[in-house]
Parts: sequence; C-alpha cells; structure tokens
Amino acid sequence: MLSISDLKIGTIIEIENEPYVIQSTQHVKMGRGGALLRTKIKNLINSNVLEKTFKSYEKIKEASLEKSRANFLYKDENNIYLMDNETYEQFSFPINQANEKINFLKEEQEVEVLNFNNQPVNIKLPPKVVLEVIEAPLGVKGNSAQGASKVIVCETGLKINAPLFINQGDKILINTETGEYVERA
Repeated sequence: MLSISDLKIGTIIEIENEPYVIQSTQHVKMGRGGALLRTKIKNLINSNVLEKTFKSYEKIKEASLEKSRANFLYKDENNIYLMDNETYEQFSFPINQANEKINFLKEEQEVEVLNFNNQPVNIKLPPKVVLEVIEAPLGVKGNSAQGASKVIVCETGLKINAPLFINQGDKILINTETGEYVERA
C-alpha cells in the first residue's frame, strides 16, 4: 500500500480493480485539516482521464503489473499487433491506448508490454529510437544566424523539427519521451 507521499508522476495504482497511471500531482495543505494530494490519473484500460483527490491518511493500492517483451508487427485503423518474445503468441493492442507511441514504432521493434490480469494495458518504448528520414526540405546555407530548424518526416509518419543539415535518407536518434531530435545515428 502506498501513502500520498509515494504517489509520483508515472506511478501505477489500482482503483476499483482497474490500473491508473498518475499524470500530474499537486500537494495542498489545508488550514486545520491534513494535507491533500490532487492528481490527474489516466485509466490504462480505456484511456479515460480523471481528477482524484487523496487525503493524507489514505492508503492506495499499487497495481501489480507483469512485464513482458514483444515485437511490433504492424498496425491497422484500430489496433497495433505485437508478438510475445517468449511464447511467439500474437496479440492486438488498441491504438487509442498507444496514443503518440505509435509514431515511434517500426516493424520488428522490441517494446516492453505491461500486463494487468494477463491483459496488455500499456506499452513502454525505449528512451530513444532510430528512425530514417523520408522527407526533408532542403536547408539553404545562410538561412539564419544560429540554430535554425526545419520540419522533417520520418519513416513512421512522425513529423519533428530537426537541424538544417539533416537530409532525406539520414538515420536519426529521437527521444521518445519528448519527441525531439537528439542526433544523427
């Protein structure tokens, strides 16, 4: 069981037999009463976002999640399809639960899958991924005094800002947390 001081952004808790991830927290001190923790939590099964307030004396159950490794196979309009690395069993995962993560997924990429009651509820990407640039407008020398950037398109359809020297066909490293260009790969 967790106290409110243990609840940080990214902590996964269980409320009414469903897993939630904490997206934001705000500690509030009441005059005579105890402290409160206002949180914004996201349901990992249906992606609903709620605001929930916890009192200082409350104990919160930590969700018991099992981790497994899987390879991304392909996606369609509604789902992404993965294959478990141990059992070679294929399973689908709703695109609306993957959100912006699908922009970093390419075929055969390995991801970590979080399972709740033997059901996949979330995927975790590596901190950085290598993607190939498929579209990059030409950067004209002398365009700016410093730090100019241009919008490029990667092999997964992801659009990001990158330095002017990045060209079509380059492989680049992208931070999956921020979605920003890191360096050439």
